[in-house]
Amino acid sequence: MKVQTKSKKVNKAWLNDHVHDPYVKMAQKDGYRARAAYKLKEIDETLGLVKSGMVVVDLGSTPGAWSQYLRRRMAPEGAATGQLNGTLIALDILPMEPIEGVTFIQGDFREPESALALEQALAGREVDLVVSDMAPNLSGIDSADTARIEHLVELALDFAQMHLKPQGAMVAKMFHGSGYSQWVKMFKQQFKVVKPIKPKASRDRSSETFVVGLGLKTHRQP
Repeated sequence: MKVQTKSKKVNKAWLNDHVHDPYVKMAQKDGYRARAAYKLKEIDETLGLVKSGMVVVDLGSTPGAWSQYLRRRMAPEGAATGQLNGTLIALDILPMEPIEGVTFIQGDFREPESALALEQALAGREVDLVVSDMAPNLSGIDSADTARIEHLVELALDFAQMHLKPQGAMVAKMFHGSGYSQWVKMFKQQFKVVKPIKPKASRDRSSETFVVGLGLKTHRQP
Protein backbone atom coordinates (compact mmCIF):
# COMPACT_ATOMS: atom_id res chain seq x y z
CA MET A 1 0.00 0.00 0.00
CA LYS A 2 1.31 3.45 -0.94
CA VAL A 3 1.44 6.08 1.74
CA GLN A 4 0.99 9.61 0.51
CA THR A 5 3.48 11.82 2.28
CA LYS A 6 2.73 15.35 3.40
CA SER A 7 5.21 16.73 0.84
CA LYS A 8 3.38 14.92 -1.98
CA LYS A 9 0.09 16.37 -0.77
CA VAL A 10 1.63 19.85 -0.65
CA ASN A 11 3.11 19.46 -4.13
CA LYS A 12 -0.21 18.22 -5.52
CA ALA A 13 -2.06 21.13 -3.91
CA TRP A 14 0.46 23.60 -5.31
CA LEU A 15 0.24 22.08 -8.78
CA ASN A 16 -3.56 22.22 -8.67
CA ASP A 17 -3.47 25.89 -7.59
CA HIS A 18 -0.88 26.66 -10.25
CA VAL A 19 -2.84 25.07 -13.10
CA HIS A 20 -6.01 26.94 -12.15
CA ASP A 21 -4.30 30.20 -11.22
CA PRO A 22 -5.71 33.10 -13.30
CA TYR A 23 -2.34 34.90 -13.22
CA VAL A 24 -0.58 31.83 -14.62
CA LYS A 25 -3.11 31.77 -17.47
CA MET A 26 -2.68 35.51 -18.06
CA ALA A 27 1.11 35.13 -18.11
CA GLN A 28 0.88 32.40 -20.74
CA LYS A 29 -1.51 34.54 -22.80
CA ASP A 30 0.57 37.72 -22.48
CA GLY A 31 3.91 36.00 -23.10
CA TYR A 32 5.41 36.48 -19.65
CA ARG A 33 7.76 33.85 -18.24
CA ALA A 34 6.12 33.91 -14.81
CA ARG A 35 3.04 35.23 -13.02
CA ALA A 36 5.37 37.51 -11.01
CA ALA A 37 5.10 40.08 -13.82
CA TYR A 38 1.67 41.07 -12.49
CA LYS A 39 3.07 41.82 -9.04
CA LEU A 40 5.38 44.47 -10.47
CA LYS A 41 2.63 45.65 -12.85
CA GLU A 42 0.27 46.39 -9.95
CA ILE A 43 3.00 48.15 -7.95
CA ASP A 44 3.94 50.24 -11.00
CA GLU A 45 0.32 51.11 -11.82
CA THR A 46 -0.32 52.09 -8.20
CA LEU A 47 2.72 54.35 -7.85
CA GLY A 48 3.69 55.27 -11.43
CA LEU A 49 7.28 54.11 -11.06
CA VAL A 50 8.36 53.15 -14.60
CA LYS A 51 8.85 55.79 -17.28
CA SER A 52 10.42 55.92 -20.71
CA GLY A 53 14.14 56.76 -20.79
CA MET A 54 14.93 55.43 -17.32
CA VAL A 55 17.98 53.52 -16.10
CA VAL A 56 16.60 50.47 -14.26
CA VAL A 57 18.35 47.65 -12.37
CA ASP A 58 16.51 44.34 -11.83
CA LEU A 59 18.06 42.29 -9.00
CA GLY A 60 17.12 38.62 -8.74
CA SER A 61 15.77 38.75 -12.28
CA THR A 62 15.54 35.07 -13.33
CA PRO A 63 13.41 33.77 -15.03
CA GLY A 64 12.91 37.29 -16.40
CA ALA A 65 9.24 38.21 -15.95
CA TRP A 66 10.03 41.53 -14.25
CA SER A 67 12.58 42.41 -16.93
CA GLN A 68 10.00 41.53 -19.59
CA TYR A 69 7.45 43.85 -17.97
CA LEU A 70 10.01 46.65 -17.57
CA ARG A 71 11.24 46.47 -21.16
CA ARG A 72 7.66 46.60 -22.48
CA ARG A 73 6.97 49.69 -20.33
CA MET A 74 10.14 51.34 -21.64
CA ALA A 75 9.47 50.48 -25.29
CA PRO A 76 7.40 52.48 -27.78
CA GLU A 77 3.83 51.14 -27.73
CA GLY A 78 4.79 48.48 -25.16
CA ALA A 79 6.54 46.20 -27.64
CA ALA A 80 8.21 43.03 -26.32
CA THR A 81 10.97 43.36 -28.94
CA GLY A 82 12.63 46.12 -30.91
CA GLN A 83 13.47 49.61 -29.72
CA LEU A 84 14.00 50.20 -26.00
CA ASN A 85 13.93 53.76 -24.68
CA GLY A 86 16.17 53.50 -21.65
CA THR A 87 18.67 51.16 -20.02
CA LEU A 88 17.72 47.91 -18.30
CA ILE A 89 20.33 45.83 -16.47
CA ALA A 90 19.37 42.52 -14.84
CA LEU A 91 21.34 40.33 -12.44
CA ASP A 92 20.79 36.88 -10.99
CA ILE A 93 22.85 34.01 -9.59
CA LEU A 94 20.98 31.70 -12.00
CA PRO A 95 21.12 31.89 -15.80
CA MET A 96 18.37 33.79 -17.63
CA GLU A 97 17.19 33.36 -21.19
CA PRO A 98 18.05 36.53 -23.17
CA ILE A 99 15.52 39.36 -23.43
CA GLU A 100 16.06 41.77 -26.32
CA GLY A 101 17.57 45.04 -25.11
CA VAL A 102 18.27 43.80 -21.58
CA THR A 103 21.86 43.53 -20.31
CA PHE A 104 22.07 40.42 -18.14
CA ILE A 105 24.81 39.71 -15.61
CA GLN A 106 24.98 36.26 -14.08
CA GLY A 107 26.49 36.51 -10.61
CA ASP A 108 25.94 36.31 -6.88
CA PHE A 109 24.88 39.74 -5.58
CA ARG A 110 26.56 38.90 -2.26
CA GLU A 111 29.97 38.76 -4.00
CA PRO A 112 32.04 41.90 -4.75
CA GLU A 113 32.64 40.77 -8.37
CA SER A 114 28.91 41.06 -9.12
CA ALA A 115 28.70 44.58 -7.70
CA LEU A 116 31.72 45.51 -9.80
CA ALA A 117 30.14 44.05 -12.94
CA LEU A 118 26.98 46.07 -12.26
CA GLU A 119 28.99 49.26 -11.80
CA GLN A 120 30.82 48.62 -15.06
CA ALA A 121 27.53 48.07 -16.89
CA LEU A 122 26.18 51.34 -15.47
CA ALA A 123 29.29 53.18 -16.72
CA GLY A 124 28.82 56.07 -14.30
CA ARG A 125 25.10 56.55 -14.93
CA GLU A 126 22.81 57.08 -11.96
CA VAL A 127 19.84 54.74 -11.59
CA ASP A 128 16.18 55.81 -11.63
CA LEU A 129 14.71 52.58 -10.29
CA VAL A 130 15.99 49.46 -8.51
CA VAL A 131 13.66 46.47 -8.33
CA SER A 132 14.61 43.46 -6.24
CA ASP A 133 12.80 40.13 -6.27
CA MET A 134 15.78 38.48 -4.59
CA ALA A 135 15.12 35.79 -2.00
CA PRO A 136 17.50 33.25 -0.47
CA ASN A 137 16.84 29.51 -0.40
CA LEU A 138 14.83 29.18 2.80
CA SER A 139 15.85 26.48 5.29
CA GLY A 140 12.75 26.63 7.48
CA ILE A 141 14.92 27.68 10.43
CA ASP A 142 13.47 31.09 11.28
CA SER A 143 16.61 32.72 12.70
CA ALA A 144 18.83 31.56 9.82
CA ASP A 145 16.29 32.55 7.15
CA THR A 146 15.77 35.97 8.72
CA ALA A 147 19.53 36.61 8.66
CA ARG A 148 19.78 35.57 4.99
CA ILE A 149 16.87 37.74 3.92
CA GLU A 150 18.11 40.71 5.94
CA HIS A 151 21.56 40.41 4.37
CA LEU A 152 20.11 40.60 0.84
CA VAL A 153 17.88 43.56 1.77
CA GLU A 154 20.86 45.39 3.28
CA LEU A 155 22.97 44.78 0.17
CA ALA A 156 20.19 46.01 -2.11
CA LEU A 157 19.70 49.11 0.06
CA ASP A 158 23.44 49.83 0.02
CA PHE A 159 23.44 49.55 -3.77
CA ALA A 160 20.45 51.89 -4.01
CA GLN A 161 22.01 54.47 -1.72
CA MET A 162 25.16 54.54 -3.83
CA HIS A 163 23.60 54.46 -7.30
CA LEU A 164 20.06 55.87 -7.22
CA LYS A 165 19.28 59.41 -8.30
CA PRO A 166 18.06 61.54 -5.35
CA GLN A 167 14.46 61.24 -6.61
CA GLY A 168 14.88 57.54 -7.49
CA ALA A 169 12.82 54.62 -6.22
CA MET A 170 13.33 51.06 -5.05
CA VAL A 171 11.04 48.03 -4.84
CA ALA A 172 12.17 45.10 -2.67
CA LYS A 173 10.59 41.77 -1.79
CA MET A 174 10.35 41.03 1.92
CA PHE A 175 8.56 38.49 4.09
CA HIS A 176 6.21 39.09 7.01
CA GLY A 177 7.46 37.55 10.18
CA SER A 178 10.60 37.81 12.24
CA GLY A 179 12.62 40.86 11.24
CA TYR A 180 10.01 42.46 8.96
CA SER A 181 9.56 45.62 11.07
CA GLN A 182 13.33 46.02 11.18
CA TRP A 183 13.57 45.90 7.37
CA VAL A 184 10.85 48.51 7.03
CA LYS A 185 12.72 50.65 9.56
CA MET A 186 15.87 50.36 7.40
CA PHE A 187 13.88 51.61 4.41
CA LYS A 188 12.50 54.54 6.41
CA GLN A 189 16.04 55.51 7.38
CA GLN A 190 17.00 55.82 3.70
CA PHE A 191 13.85 56.92 1.87
CA LYS A 192 11.54 59.92 2.30
CA VAL A 193 8.41 57.88 1.55
CA VAL A 194 7.99 54.16 2.28
CA LYS A 195 4.96 52.13 1.09
CA PRO A 196 4.40 48.41 1.78
CA ILE A 197 2.27 46.74 -0.92
CA LYS A 198 0.96 43.17 -1.18
CA PRO A 199 -0.14 42.82 -4.81
CA LYS A 200 -3.21 40.77 -5.69
CA ALA A 201 -0.93 38.42 -7.67
CA SER A 202 0.85 37.42 -4.44
CA ARG A 203 -0.75 34.21 -3.24
CA ASP A 204 -2.90 34.62 -0.13
CA ARG A 205 -0.94 32.10 1.90
CA SER A 206 2.41 33.64 0.94
CA SER A 207 4.10 35.84 3.54
CA GLU A 208 5.80 37.91 0.86
CA THR A 209 5.14 41.60 0.56
CA PHE A 210 6.90 44.37 -1.33
CA VAL A 211 8.27 47.54 0.20
CA VAL A 212 8.68 50.60 -2.00
CA GLY A 213 11.03 53.46 -1.12
CA LEU A 214 10.64 56.82 -2.88
CA GLY A 215 13.26 59.59 -2.81
CA LEU A 216 16.60 59.10 -1.07
CA LYS A 217 17.26 60.97 2.17
CA THR A 218 21.02 60.71 1.64
CA HIS A 219 23.26 59.75 -1.26
CA ARG A 220 26.55 57.93 -0.75
CA GLN A 221 29.29 57.87 -3.37
CA PRO A 222 30.35 54.41 -4.62
